[in-house]
Formats: sequence, structure tokens, C-alpha cells
Amino acid sequence: MDRVFIEGLEVDTVIGAYDWEREIRQCLRLDLSFAWDNRKPAANDDLSLALDYATVSTRIQTFAQDAQFILVETFAERLAALLMDEFQIPWLRLKLTKPGAVPAASGVGVEIERGCL
Repeated sequence: MDRVFIEGLEVDTVIGAYDWEREIRQCLRLDLSFAWDNRKPAANDDLSLALDYATVSTRIQTFAQDAQFILVETFAERLAALLMDEFQIPWLRLKLTKPGAVPAASGVGVEIERGCL
């Protein structure tokens, strides 16, 4: 199975358990990989058959703008479900990094895989 990826997508959202975190927007960095059969769009150079990463990225930005979760786990799970449903993605891997959450680390977060290859 082929894969389409988006690396280092930065989104701003309300995320965190502390009261002060509920009053600000924080940056999350996303790395995503999607299973997608690229043979059909490549055969005729047809964008309508491709997984359009620009459209997917815009949808992720909109999701993050509207989201207000306590846990990064919840953000990741809900985003994965939304993307798989809206774009008919059979499998994805999503790595979500919350920079600066732990002062001694460049980032912390979760990585999930959903669906079947």
C-alpha cells in the first residue's frame, strides 16, 4: 500500500488540564501518514482521485481551531476518526507533539495507528 504523508503541520488549539491552559491557545505539531492507493490518480494525473494533502491539512487546521480538549490523546483519537471518515482513509498513523509541555524535553505527545493496511 502506498502512503501519503504530512510532516510538521503546526496547529493552534486549546489543549491541557491546567486552568491557565484553558485560557490560551497552544501549538501542536502533527506528523501524519495515510494509506492510499496512488496508482489510480497517477495513471491519469487526476487530482480528484488522489488524497489531496492540501485539503486534508486545511481540514485539520479547522478541527484544531474548533477543538477544546484536556488530553492530547482525545485530540488524536477524534482527529483520526474524523479524517478516516471524511476522506475514506483505510489506515493512518498520527504523531502528535506538544512542544514545551515538559521543560527538559523538546516535546511530548502520543502516536497512534488506526485502521487496516
